[in-house]
Order: sequence, then C-alpha cells, then structure tokens
Amino acid sequence: MTAVDTAVDMSTALGAAPIPSPVLTASGCSANGAELEPFVDLTAIGAVVTKSVQLRPRSGRPTPRMAETPSGMLNSIGLQGPGIDGLLADDLPWLAERGVRAFVSIAGTRVEDFAELAQRLRGVPGVLGLEVNISCPNVESRGEVFACDPVAASDVVSAVRAVADPAHPVYAKLSPDVTDIVSVARAVTDAGADGLSMINTLLGLVIDPDTMRPVLGGVTGGLSGPAIRPVALRCVWQVHRALPHVPILGMGGIRTGLDALQFVLAGASAVSVGTAVFHDPSAVARVHEELAVALAQRGFASLRDAVGFAHREAA
Repeated sequence: MTAVDTAVDMSTALGAAPIPSPVLTASGCSANGAELEPFVDLTAIGAVVTKSVQLRPRSGRPTPRMAETPSGMLNSIGLQGPGIDGLLADDLPWLAERGVRAFVSIAGTRVEDFAELAQRLRGVPGVLGLEVNISCPNVESRGEVFACDPVAASDVVSAVRAVADPAHPVYAKLSPDVTDIVSVARAVTDAGADGLSMINTLLGLVIDPDTMRPVLGGVTGGLSGPAIRPVALRCVWQVHRALPHVPILGMGGIRTGLDALQFVLAGASAVSVGTAVFHDPSAVARVHEELAVALAQRGFASLRDAVGFAHREAA
C-alpha cells in the first residue's frame, strides 16, 4: 500500500461483519476466486463474492452466452455451476485454506431452495455472509425473479434469515428492472435483510443484423459494464435517501477508484467490481488503491466519513 493509502482508514463492514477493504469481487465475474489469485492478494480485498450457487448442478443456458455491447456486455450464462455440494467440497475449502473471506451468493427457483442453501452454509469455515440472489435476469423464466415483487422478495429473505447462521449477514441482491426499487428494498429489510446488494444486471437483447436473429442462445441476457453505472448510482442514491441506515454493497460498471467513489458518496459502504476483471484481472486491488487516493485527496480520514456524503446539504 502507498503512503496515501495508509492515511485513510479503508475498513468497513458487511452488516456487523468487519472487512479491511470496501472493494469486493462481483458474483459471476471471477468464478469463486481461484482465477484471480495470480493477480490479486485475495486476503486483502473485502471478500470474494462467489458465483451464485443452487442446490443442484446446473448446465446453464444455450450458447452463444455472451455478446459485446456499447460500453458493456450481455451475458446469458444461466447460473451454470456444480451446485452446493461442489461448492462445499471444493471452492469454499480452497478459499478458507488461504484465509480468504467468502460472501456466498445463493439462488433458487423456490423459497425453500434459498432456505436450504442458507442452512447448509451454517458454520462453514471462511464464509463471511450470504448474498441472496433474488434478481438474476437470465434465468429461463422471468417469473422466477423474486426481486420484481416486494412480497415474493420478502418471503425469500425472511426464510433465509430464519435459518441462516446468526453470524452471517444476509444481503438481498436487487434488480433495477422494477418501477420502484425503494419499495422492494424496504420490503426485504423489513423481512430481516442486514443489507442490500445493488444492482444486478439489466435485462437486455442484441440482434445480429446479418442473421436477423437474437445473438444470444437464450435470447435475452444481463447487461453489465459502464453502460449501467448511471442506473446503478440512481438506485443506490434513491435507496440510501429512503433508508439511510441500511448498508449497501454497490455495483454496476465500476472500473476505477473514482467510479467507486461515486457509489460511496451516493450511499454505498462497500462496492463490488465485476465486468472490469475480464480485461484487468487486478481491477479489484487497483480500485481499492485508487479509491483510497481519491478519498485522501478530498480530505476524508476514513471511508466511513464519505458514505452518503453527496446527500448532505452544501455548507
């Protein structure tokens, strides 16, 4: 760390769980962390947010699964993965052996799926907390997106919080594809969420002008990258203004420390870096360093002092 870094207290927390850095990976963009080990000290970042895991192995959606878009990309992976058995047998032990904090993303098609996953993760070494993915836009049925309905979203979070390890903060991951994100945020926090992850990707579509058909095998996919950053910031701003005491893990197109600073000023107490790692595997560590410098240059002694600063009345 540079001299500037040490001048700023970069510690923060996910719920009541302290972390040394406010910068985490984003679910789905770096598998479960091993791919980044050659480029980043995984023990120094806030946490590795795992790829969303389900009860059973899942093959995912048909190919092609990715498409470039202006200032972003569409993905239609469809939550491919080995299921909870594979995660518990391989990935989580690998992270725990190295002292890496794991923030486990869980997903399901029924409320009971989420609850069973949370229960199976109780007491697992290295698990810092749970990110409840109620908002993945690239599953087969849009009817499965719990985050588009405040009642359905709160049902999932309530079930998870009832059985999850009491030491595990539970964060609900929200979708921007709703009319009123504040109402969903309020519903899940009332149901027991310790914090909010914002935002998941936006549902998008690309058509190939030569074939005149959708590019993605699954037709639609999740839009990520810098193109969605203004939408993500708006969501974080609105929710922090309405629920200023609810911790927010902000994400959506973060490439630099100044991008991360905007999320912090809008109300996020931590951020996740996702799509940027595809072209810069060291992005998570770099964003931490750049954010520390940006905070120091603006006279902040700690990250916590900057959270929500943009909401304060001008002097």
